Amino acid sequence: MRLSAAFRSASRRLPVGAGCVPRNSSRLVAATQRNLQVGNHRVLVRTASSTGGQTSEAAVKFRKQPTRGDGSASEHAIREVIQKSRQELSQLCQDNIAIKPLLAIIQMSEDDHLLQINKKMAAEVGLSIMEISLPVTCTEDELLEEVLRVNEESGVHAVYLYLPPSCTSSRILNAIHTHKDIDGVCAVSVGHVVAGDSSRSFIPPQARAVMELLSRHDASLEGKTAVLLGSEGPVGLALQCLMEKAGMAVLKCQPGNTSLHKQLLEADAVVVLEGSASLLHPHHLKPGAVLISCSLNQSECFAGVGGVAVSSGDEVARLSAAFRMQNAVQSVSLWAERQRYQPWRLRPLKLQPLSPVPSDILISRAQSPKPIGRLAQEIGLLEEELEPYGRTKAKVQLSILDRLQDTPNGKYVIVAGITPTPLGEGKSTVTIGLVQALSAHLGLNAFACLRQPSQGPTFGVKGGAAGGGYAQVIPMEEFNLHLTGDIHAITAANNLLAAAVDARILHEASQSDMALYRRLVPSVNGVRRFAPIQLDRLQRLGITHTDPAALTPEEVNRFVRLDIDPDRVTWQRVVDTNDRFLRRITVGQAATEKGHARQAQFDIAVSSEIMAILALADDLTDMRRRLGRMVVGSSRTGTPVTADDLGVTGALAVLMKDAIKPTLMQTLEGTPVFVHAGPFANIAHGNSSVIADKLALKLVGEEGYVVTEAGFGADIGMEKFFNIKCRASGLRPSVCVLVATVRALKMHGGGPNVSAGVPLPKEYTQENLELVASGCSNLKKQIEIAHLFGVPVVVALNVFKTDSQAELDLVCSIAKDSGAAAAVPCHHWSLGGRGSVELANAVKAASHQENNFRFLYDLQMPIVEKIRTIAQKVYGAQDIELSPEAQHKINYYSQQGYGSLPICMAKTHLSLSHMPDKKGVPTGFILPIRDVRASIGAGFIYPLVGTMSTMPGLPTRPCFYDIDLDPVTQEIQGLF
Repeated sequence: MRLSAAFRSASRRLPVGAGCVPRNSSRLVAATQRNLQVGNHRVLVRTASSTGGQTSEAAVKFRKQPTRGDGSASEHAIREVIQKSRQELSQLCQDNIAIKPLLAIIQMSEDDHLLQINKKMAAEVGLSIMEISLPVTCTEDELLEEVLRVNEESGVHAVYLYLPPSCTSSRILNAIHTHKDIDGVCAVSVGHVVAGDSSRSFIPPQARAVMELLSRHDASLEGKTAVLLGSEGPVGLALQCLMEKAGMAVLKCQPGNTSLHKQLLEADAVVVLEGSASLLHPHHLKPGAVLISCSLNQSECFAGVGGVAVSSGDEVARLSAAFRMQNAVQSVSLWAERQRYQPWRLRPLKLQPLSPVPSDILISRAQSPKPIGRLAQEIGLLEEELEPYGRTKAKVQLSILDRLQDTPNGKYVIVAGITPTPLGEGKSTVTIGLVQALSAHLGLNAFACLRQPSQGPTFGVKGGAAGGGYAQVIPMEEFNLHLTGDIHAITAANNLLAAAVDARILHEASQSDMALYRRLVPSVNGVRRFAPIQLDRLQRLGITHTDPAALTPEEVNRFVRLDIDPDRVTWQRVVDTNDRFLRRITVGQAATEKGHARQAQFDIAVSSEIMAILALADDLTDMRRRLGRMVVGSSRTGTPVTADDLGVTGALAVLMKDAIKPTLMQTLEGTPVFVHAGPFANIAHGNSSVIADKLALKLVGEEGYVVTEAGFGADIGMEKFFNIKCRASGLRPSVCVLVATVRALKMHGGGPNVSAGVPLPKEYTQENLELVASGCSNLKKQIEIAHLFGVPVVVALNVFKTDSQAELDLVCSIAKDSGAAAAVPCHHWSLGGRGSVELANAVKAASHQENNFRFLYDLQMPIVEKIRTIAQKVYGAQDIELSPEAQHKINYYSQQGYGSLPICMAKTHLSLSHMPDKKGVPTGFILPIRDVRASIGAGFIYPLVGTMSTMPGLPTRPCFYDIDLDPVTQEIQGLF
């Protein structure tokens, strides 16, 4: 926690005493002690008759306060409270080893008697203390800054404001979180007490102390009359409410009132909250009455006079401190309770589907999303776990995984599809419709986990990826455009590494060993030191020296010379735009680069290995380790050169530190969605992040569902989901949902080609059972692929208005005959979640079936055999054919120790084969492996099948022709 040094004369943490348990603490706000005179009290608020109180003659006198052999009644109460609090805190710490109870004290004066009492009792209970001393000259704004800083610190569970009366304004007191306001003085806390709902906040310790002392004078307070002097402020209001709840008649008085003398003579109890009790004469009180003074050292004059039972300000202060610490322990308990899994209280948004269905952007704009903080609260996220980006999206903290580590995972559902066609299958729409049905209509916890779309296709030809119709992520404009900047962070990190590669080649070519060494290990204030990442490189080189002056010339040479071969640089620059003219470029043509020009290229940003790492990393540490392992090229002797060798790993991690956090959004029906990572499935592994899935599986709980989508067909995205993502995450899927459409199956059955902007041929708009039956061969093959992994399959048939009932029945029948657990027509596009209830029930049933999940191949198999296994079992190839270059790379990677990595095939998504025009289920083909590359940081080998472009181009008429901005309303037009 960062605390403002400018306004702190001392800040120290007092350790727990010997033998004490680990401790947590709550915010403690001290009841202020003001020196107001009795003559300054306000007028009477409620008379005895108005409160239903009795006359003095009818009132039963208080018994004389009993004494005990081991001290006064108040001291006995203090010991009871402290002992109970200590036991409760000890048990809490045993049950929750992560708890480190901490009480922060903000003070503006030196320690005095009252502060020492509180500190002593905090130590007795087992609370650690952090003191923050501010100068008496600090302003209210400066004090507020400190209060807010500590108030938001998750490691501080209690804050005690020990301040002069002039500094305890409502602005300061109301800045305190209710769950840390253990003095119960903020407006919300007092409001709960007044409303009789003290379980939701804390009762002021001073009020509790007064009530405890009154109860120890007499077992029953029913029918007694009490006068409160100086009862302004939160403590007085809370005390009045507690007294009235106990059956007492309460009057507020001021000395200027002519009836004050009579009211004091009739009172069974007089409580002086503020001001000097010594101004009261003993004869003002009737015999047997109780006088409780909350002002220190102001009630001694009543001792033993007139039969009046007196509780001094010192007694009240000590007992108040004990109750304050008890509140602190209760706050620790509430903190521990909040750390546990919280049941969902999801309130779905209502949909009113229209017919005909409007455009996607009009549907999105017509629905008002919940504030993202409300959605987070509904699904059990803590306030400190959310980082809002505006009203409708927020990053979430990875600490959720630690908080919910003991919570069982929910069911894990993967949505894949048949081999894609230009007609579209609607996997994203099915994913969203399914979670809307599960949550909004079946009342189950369900989370969707989706990839962030690249802006290349958004402005190119494909459009956005927020779903469609009444099954969308909203706001779809924010989803499809910059979102929270993750792709920009990847672009920056990727290009920083690319710049580092070329700069290192230039500097090594133009400087001697010692000149390089002096610049790589500069002298700062006359001292040379290796950076930590340079020490790691020395260790990898087997150089044991840590003193820069101790290296020999040969060791200096090995340290400074990466000797990168410009012709073997594999790391490319990226941009998130479809730009075909960047597929081949020349860099280094300026005179300042001294002739070090070389051929290079740009890739689309989402194809960067850093994107794949983001999707596969477990946490920030894992991501940094993977970033350091990324191979950017090789030396002239064939040694791999990594980001760690270039010394850039830490900087890459800094650029990616926020991108690793998933973004929380919502569907049209207000159900939660995580959007995170977006690797392409044809040139990478094509799935959203491991982190998002793990977070969602904890948040939904054991009976909940997480639905995630794999890119393209089951032969590509689903295969990589199982063999790469599930290996990395250790997660096991429960069900595979396989998406198909009648129109796409007709194309696989031999239907004519389609062109954008041209009306569909009649084969796709009229019933044609023959084409459907023929095209179902592709559906059967994809079901077979899923069964290779031992996972139950549910077929989701995305319905279009041109589909006939006979066609739908035929597809469902063939799917079931092919081994699908169920096959269900879905209408979520036109009806929202209500249109996918049947699918949701089918998924629920399938998730309880026997699951024999298994990987397709063993990682220890040779690289060639792993490639052959995928080609034959998944694609249906007769065999594979390796080019000489591919065979050379396989041998090289095996020698470097990379042979045990999984395989990520880079292949066209438009066919099971390597030939995009071959629909249905091609057979008898030989799969050509043109090249083999490695993403060592991401952790896979990727063979290139045929010609694969990593930079898409723009079509003749891109989507951007229809995209515009209304300058008045600032609404975006034309996105889809």
